[in-house]
Amino acid sequence: MKTPLLTRRSTLLSLASLTASTLPFAAQAQVPKTVTIALDWTPNTNHIGLFVAREKGFYREAGINVEILPYSDTSAATLVANHVADFGIIGSIGLFTQRTAGADLVATYAVVQTETGRLVFKGDRTDIKRPKHLDGRTYGGFGSAWENALIGSMIRHDGGKGEFETITLGTSAYQALENGAVDFTLEVYTWEGVKAELEGINQGAFRYADYGVPDEHTTLIGSSGTLLREQPAAARAFTQATARGYAYAADHPDEAVDLMIAANSDSLTDRALVRASLQALIDGHYLRTADGIIGRIDPAKMAAMGNYLFDAKILKDADGKPLAIKPDFTSYYSNAFLPA
Repeated sequence: MKTPLLTRRSTLLSLASLTASTLPFAAQAQVPKTVTIALDWTPNTNHIGLFVAREKGFYREAGINVEILPYSDTSAATLVANHVADFGIIGSIGLFTQRTAGADLVATYAVVQTETGRLVFKGDRTDIKRPKHLDGRTYGGFGSAWENALIGSMIRHDGGKGEFETITLGTSAYQALENGAVDFTLEVYTWEGVKAELEGINQGAFRYADYGVPDEHTTLIGSSGTLLREQPAAARAFTQATARGYAYAADHPDEAVDLMIAANSDSLTDRALVRASLQALIDGHYLRTADGIIGRIDPAKMAAMGNYLFDAKILKDADGKPLAIKPDFTSYYSNAFLPA
């Protein structure tokens, strides 16, 4: 859907180390606590609820100040696990892999209720009709073990061998796909896919879940187990105000886009893209399901993805060795801080 370095580490450490008062949270509201959240990328529509909640005063009404930290070279999950940031935007796969390796991470909010990623190729390719046709092709990738497991299982599920060549390109994979240097890549539909549609680029795509890969909450908000235990009132205030922000964005998309762009005018210069991306998140029931679920982490989805990663030997311990015993994935997330 990537960026200045974090240069005030000591300041952030002091913020993250603040502990909750013994007073009831309602009493603390008179002196708002500062809660920090780290982004996983430069601002985009996955983050829109945060900016709406801040600009509309939802955090202030909940008795907290929220500082949205700039994206840095250090991942949001790492900042959270090391207690530099209170919360962070965390990818589902990152949560599983880092938590399994010993990181202090707990997901508390599902930004999206279903997978936003997809495998894409040029739409005029008559030789690619099904995933099995990707055998022997060249993939423009991003360098993770998850990608190889994902693509290989999709191809095998469709009757192929799951054999393909990988060239690690990062975000230049999209340009490489367009000029024919690679045959396929992965993208986030609600950002890169929407951008391609706006630019009139013809793409073919396969959904992961159609070919044997479990559906997932692609993007989560998480904290540390330490903060959730020591400051539950602040964590609850933040999570519930955040949910309010995402719900408001889904109900008032034009206003939400204007608020987010105004807060990020240096990086968000294409309003059409931001607006179309938010509409895709709304229409596809990513932010909120058709029956109104928003923010809730689905235990069945977490178990299915955890099992998939375990079976693929992607989950490794602190020494880098694949796990021999499956973890208890229910400890990786909590819905306890969401609105009732």
